[in-house]
Amino acid sequence: MSSSGKGGSNRKNKHRFQGRKDDAQKYEKPLNESLFPELRQDKNRIALHERPRWTAPILPSNPVTTPDCPWCGKQITDITTAITDKETGLPVHFDCVLERIAGMENLETNDSVCYIGGGRFGIIHYNNPPDTRDFIIKKIYEWEVKDANIEWRKPFSEYFSIT
Repeated sequence: MSSSGKGGSNRKNKHRFQGRKDDAQKYEKPLNESLFPELRQDKNRIALHERPRWTAPILPSNPVTTPDCPWCGKQITDITTAITDKETGLPVHFDCVLERIAGMENLETNDSVCYIGGGRFGIIHYNNPPDTRDFIIKKIYEWEVKDANIEWRKPFSEYFSIT
């Protein structure tokens, strides 16, 4: 019977391949002995240290009250999206600020009011409106001081994690 030649036992020139595999094994060290000496005693143990259990944070006892927007008179239901009024320092709706800035400016076609981060708004001109990556900031409004500690946000900050 003849074989297909795919087996390893009928390989020609066996002497060319002898010894190479053994040489590589001679220089290798077992992983658990070289890197983690504490694993020598128990090879089946995976974790080196126990992880601490997670405990839920204790929520503040004071109830959250949401204020009314001084500009439109409606209640601010999502206080995390509120922004500070420049004159009074009270929280106002984010959308109210967008509407007020749009009312102060004469917006041309392809212009819009956008929040650009850090308490700043901008008048954005899109060169090609379907492609929102191509734009120019025409004007910037510094609405909030970026690093200021705002008094009305302090009671709400207790509900957010600092980790």
